[in-house]
Amino acid sequence: MTDVHAIRVTVNGTEHELAVESRRTLADVLRHDLAYPGTHIGCEHGICGACTVLVDGLPARSCLMFGVQADGRSVETVESLGTPDELGPLQQAFTDQHGLQCGFCTPGFLMLITAFLRETPSPTDEEIREVIASNLCRCTGYQGILRAVRAAADMGAGAGAGAGADVGAGG
Repeated sequence: MTDVHAIRVTVNGTEHELAVESRRTLADVLRHDLAYPGTHIGCEHGICGACTVLVDGLPARSCLMFGVQADGRSVETVESLGTPDELGPLQQAFTDQHGLQCGFCTPGFLMLITAFLRETPSPTDEEIREVIASNLCRCTGYQGILRAVRAAADMGAGAGAGAGADVGAGG
């Protein structure tokens, strides 16, 4: 018999009520139950960072968090940052500075950096390096990501970046 709980979670500004199995991860709830496919699942051990979302404004590895733990909380996914037709400032910086190649890790980086730039709107390159080192990318060599974060910070992208607006699929 499966243990199911009714939860209420706000994702990108939209409140959702749903029944969730206690063993189901937040990543699976977001991707499969709520149709926010931008949250990628990589290692399923919290190491790679591809599944990073913001929970109550703080970065969280959604593969390590159960969906029931999101009850009553606010979650932001990469879909909150822009749309395919109109990228958000950080997404645009990643595009302009070649901060992505295959793109698999990109949603996790975007969410991690969104929280970082909100907290540290004028970071040093060393601070940027320290933050991005917590997520793994096998393609870029990180230099394009560093340039993208620098460009976004210089444009003031941290001020209110992706502040929970539900803007559809992006990233």
